[in-house]
Parts: sequence; C-alpha cells; structure tokens
Amino acid sequence: MADHTSTDPTILYEERGTGNTMIALITLNRPTALNSFTKQMHRELWAAFDKIEANQNIRAAVITGAGRGFCAGADLSEFDFSEGTDAKGRSMVERANPRGVINDYFNPTAQRFQALRVPTIAAVNGVAAGAGASYALSCDITIAAPGASFIQAFSKIGLIPDSGGSWILPQRLGTARAMALCMTGDKLPAPLAKEWGLIWDVADDPVAAALEMAAKLATMPTKAMVTTRHLLRNAHTNSFDEQLDLERDEQSTLGNTHDYIEGVKAFLEKRPASFKGN
Repeated sequence: MADHTSTDPTILYEERGTGNTMIALITLNRPTALNSFTKQMHRELWAAFDKIEANQNIRAAVITGAGRGFCAGADLSEFDFSEGTDAKGRSMVERANPRGVINDYFNPTAQRFQALRVPTIAAVNGVAAGAGASYALSCDITIAAPGASFIQAFSKIGLIPDSGGSWILPQRLGTARAMALCMTGDKLPAPLAKEWGLIWDVADDPVAAALEMAAKLATMPTKAMVTTRHLLRNAHTNSFDEQLDLERDEQSTLGNTHDYIEGVKAFLEKRPASFKGN
C-alpha cells in the first residue's frame, strides 16, 4: 500500500477580502493525481472548514481544484490490495474493504459540507468523478467550466455512488437519468449537466464566476441562506404540513436575528440593507 503522507499541503486555503464580508477559497491540491482524496487530504480539508467556522467575518466559501481536474474521487492506491495477510492477520479482502475509509473520512467530509455555516460554491474546473462529483454537487451552488464533466465512476470498480451521490442525483435529475448515469458510469458534460438542472451554471472561468457569486452572497443574510439550504434539502422527505411547520419554526428563529430586523427596516426606509450575517 502506498504511503501518501506528505509535507506538501494537499489543501490550499486563502481568505480574501476585508471587513465582515470575506470569502474563503479552498483549493484541492494534488493536481498530479487529479486531486483524488487521501486521508491526509480529508484531514486538511476539515482544518480549512474549522478556520471558516472560527472566523465570523467569512460569509461565503469557494472550493475548486488545482490543475486540470476538480477531483477524481478516492485515491484507490491508498487501499491495500497486496496479497496475503498483514501483521494483524487480516486478509487482502478485509484490508481493501472500503467501509472504514467511507465511515471515517468520506462520510464526515460530506456531512461537513452540509453543516458549514456559510454558503458554499463549487468551481468545477475539470473532471469531477466519484466522490469528487458528490462533493461538487454537495455545495449550495455549482459552476463548471465548459469542458468539465461529472462521472459516477463507481460501477466500473464494482461499487455504488457514495459521499451523498445516491441522495443528490435522484433529487435533481429524477430516477431515470440518475439510474443510467450511475449504472453506466458515462461522462456527463457540464453543458448537459446545466441543461438537466444538476448544476447552476457553466462559465469559461468557473473560479472567477464562483468568486463573483461568493462576493454577492457574502453581503447577504448568511443564516437565512444556510437555513434555506437545510429546508430545501430535507423537503423531499417531509409532508407538506411538516414543511409548513418547519418554515414557521425557522422563520421564528430568524425573526430574532439582526439581519431580519435590518432587512425589513431597510425595505421600509427604501435604502440598501447592511447585513452582518447574524
């Protein structure tokens, strides 16, 4: 099994802007491996998320990939397929089973995307495959380059979509399209992904477009946007009456925020609102 522990950062983190409308820019940084995820990379991404959580001046986040791809999913060379048993008496089949790495790394990363306290925008600069596609689509807004593509590559190695892919795809595409993409592992080009409603937009420079979108969102009521994320993503499992109750309860909570009071006052006074994100 290859040792992927490196002194080089697998995640680049940058904070842009000043004041209380800053943007975090996260770059997946293993370009020679199409930014495929190692355990180290997950840990460094979690550390970047921690920085966002700790800095209340950050109001939006952009994630992209270095080089020619966004993310090719898991780095399969980190799995142990060597023959025989190891020092602990585990067979190759036991060592290579993906359960542990999914449970300890890929699922927590997917959950962190959903729980992040600021809006997230994926700038998909190239191929997004496997878990890489799942993470790109886990962001609140996804913008892709014209030549980018989304691939559910799991069927080609005898596995199923993970990291939230089997949850996201049927919601956005419907069962028929989701099923065919997952079973065939065929490439979905970015323009068609936009046409089908899988992503928000296609842009020649997706990072610039994502940063422009992030700058806009960073001036808006952050808590309301993140609450909107949770409402929309859970709506398909709720009845209409349950969703009405959730809307009422969340509106009540947001009614206690600075941004709600400021937003209404600004509307009544016919002036631009000055939101603080709280």
